[in-house]
Amino acid sequence: MRENLFEIVDSARALQFLKDGNQRYVSGKTMRQSDDSRDRTELAEKSQRPFAAVFGCSDSRTAPEILFDVGIGQLFVVRTAGNVADAISIGSMEFAVSNFFVPLILVMGHEKCGAVAGAVSGADFGPNIGAIVREIQPSLEKMRSAGDEGVEQRCENENIRHTVAKLNSSPILSQYVKDKKLLILGAKYGLNTGVVNFDI
Repeated sequence: MRENLFEIVDSARALQFLKDGNQRYVSGKTMRQSDDSRDRTELAEKSQRPFAAVFGCSDSRTAPEILFDVGIGQLFVVRTAGNVADAISIGSMEFAVSNFFVPLILVMGHEKCGAVAGAVSGADFGPNIGAIVREIQPSLEKMRSAGDEGVEQRCENENIRHTVAKLNSSPILSQYVKDKKLLILGAKYGLNTGVVNFDI
């Protein structure tokens, strides 16, 4: 757990904070760090220094601050349905890295993702939801080439990797990665277990 809201950490330490926090969450031994009004006041006066950015799905069951047992000011969070990346969300990640020097971006998908299920169904969702589904389509086509069994779960994993690749293709983010100032990593949340798998 990062005690100092403004402590500068590297990507390895940031990742360990997330792993430790998820372990506390799963074990039911959370620190409830967001209850401290002193943190709120200090962050209002001194700006922010999040130790990691999380690019996650908008699903209401996957709130990063809860799953990683961190309080206010610790994470820079961007969430879209299906954790799909567009110019606005990628720009938000670039902002976190270039302004707050975030050393880690975690792309976090989850089991039973509704956006992925929608892509698998092939239904017509109209132009706006359709834009989300179209972004997932390349991952689905890649996984379907290996057969239909378990395609939804495999597509969830591939969609996470696809978003990681899109972030890595950003000229701004890729330079930070090249300079070893940033790690971009994929992960998947288990709805039943509460465990975040960092090996996607």
